[in-house]
Formats: sequence, structure tokens, C-alpha cells
Amino acid sequence: MPVNETLSQYSDWSYTTSVVVYVLAMIFFLVEQSFGKHGVRAAERTRTRQLVGAGGGSVPGSPVDSPAQAGTGGPGTPPRSRTERIGRMGAALAILGVALHLTAFVLRGLATSRMPLGNMYEYMMAITLVTVAAWLVMMRKYRIRHLSAFLLLPVVILMFIGGTMLYAVAAPVQPALQSYWLVIHVTAAAVSSGVFLVPGVASILYLIRSAYDRDPVKFGKLGPKLPAADVLDRVAYRTTVFAFPVFTFGILCGAVWAEAAWGRFWGWDPKETVAFIAWVVYAAYLHSRATAGWRGTRAAVINVIGFAVTVFNLFFVNLVSTGLHSYAGVG
Repeated sequence: MPVNETLSQYSDWSYTTSVVVYVLAMIFFLVEQSFGKHGVRAAERTRTRQLVGAGGGSVPGSPVDSPAQAGTGGPGTPPRSRTERIGRMGAALAILGVALHLTAFVLRGLATSRMPLGNMYEYMMAITLVTVAAWLVMMRKYRIRHLSAFLLLPVVILMFIGGTMLYAVAAPVQPALQSYWLVIHVTAAAVSSGVFLVPGVASILYLIRSAYDRDPVKFGKLGPKLPAADVLDRVAYRTTVFAFPVFTFGILCGAVWAEAAWGRFWGWDPKETVAFIAWVVYAAYLHSRATAGWRGTRAAVINVIGFAVTVFNLFFVNLVSTGLHSYAGVG
């Protein structure tokens, strides 16, 4: 079918606008991270809410006793600081960016009348969309909004690379990719890879926080503003638990597609080999995380290695090495 150039243009505009919105959101989050109060203050707020919820009244000297509380959210809710309001504005911008990002993805599919996963530009668009969406869920669940800049930075970099060096004009896919397995296999790969970026960032921040807890001199400016290490550990673990089965499913579907297309389930193609290495690393992380003796720093290091292998597979294997997956840059 012919490509709808108008929808393709709208998709490109939405993609570019979403990158700009993500950059603005990242700036707002950086302001909250740099000038906001976290850690002890957050613990005090939690304790205050628990006491008020239990009927114990406010704690003398706590933010709840302040006359400035009026009109800021009701009893038991401390007044929002300026940095907190800036952080909420950043969250609103991030949600707007996801909406524009999703619009770009959908319009690209409508313009080409296919699932928009046929080249590296579209694949990168899908991965980064999943990453930000997954982060918004974890951000709300664990109250780690002020860390969003650390996640948006690699997302913006990946989207910039995808929209410049990897950009491809909207067009039908090659005959080898005209299969329903494209939707199943590549979608699973994109979803799992996108989610894996979240535990990668969380594990890096965990290592920084752990180093600060052991020696406050290290990372003295960043460490106190990070959540407790166990919070970052839970974020990394639960996102990996979600992504790993999807990744496994994607590998199995890729093997079935390979047998149908190339006559063998596995051929140690560079893409297949590195994907298998990544699978082993993440399996080792989940095993180490479930084993008491390997929790904490050592498990986080394994997760960071998995993150590095995923990024290596995304760029080097797709763009530099030569293999059966090279014709599309995805798979």
C-alpha cells in the first residue's frame, strides 16, 4: 500500500515535539532533584501522615502545624514547596511527552499501514516510549519523581540518535519482514528492552546510594537526595521481574520465526548470541536477587551488566556487526 506522506509528516512532528517536551520535563526534574528536600523530610512526612491517619493529631513543630497549610490539600497534608510544584509540573510535561510520543508511533503505523517496527528509527521510538511509560508507573508507585531526570537523560539521547542518525523515511517493509511474527517477536523485544532500561538506571542509583551509606564522603551531594537503597532495589527487581518473561517470550518467538524463514531455530547470529548473553545475565540477576547471600550490591552490579549488554545489543550489534538481522536493524 502507498505511504500516507501527510500522516508520516505529522508523526515526525509529534516525535520531535515529544523530545523537546522531555527535555523541558528533565529540566524541571533536575530543579526538584537539586533544590528539593528528600530523605529525612520524606520520612517525617510519612510519619506525620501515619499519626494523623491513626487519630493522633499533628506532631508539634511538624509542617502540619504551620498556618501556611490552609488551602494546600486538607488536614495532614504539608504545604507544597516551590520545588515540589516544579516537580509536579515536570511530571505533567512527562505525561504530555508520552502522549505526543504515542501519537508519533500510531501515526507512523497509520502512514505505512503496518506495525511501525520495521527499522531502527521505529524500533528506537517504541523502546523509548515503553521506557517512559514504565517509569511513570514506578514513579507514582514509589514516589521517586525527583529521580526522573536520570531516566529521561538516556531516553532523550536515544531519541535524538534515532531521529537523526537512524531516521528512515516511512516506507513498506522488506518482503522478509512481511510476517505476523514481526508484530509478535519485535514487539516483545521492544517492550522488554524498554522496560529493562528502568532497572538499569535504578541499579546504578542503588550503587551510588549504597556507596554513600557506607561512606558519606562519597557522593556527598547526590547520595542524600536519593531514596533509600531498598526502594531502588525494589524498583529494579520488580521491573526486571516483569520484563524478563517478556524477553524470554520474544527470544522463543524469534527462534520459531527463524525456523520458518531460514530453516533453523538457532544459528549463533550476532544478534541471537548477544540476546542470549543478556538473557543469561538477567536470569543470573533474578537468581542472585532471590538468594539471600547475593542481594544488594552484587545483584545490582549484575543488573547493570545486563543493562550494558542490552545497550550493546541495541547499537553495536544492530549497526556495526553483520548478520542475518542486519537487513532491518531489528529482530
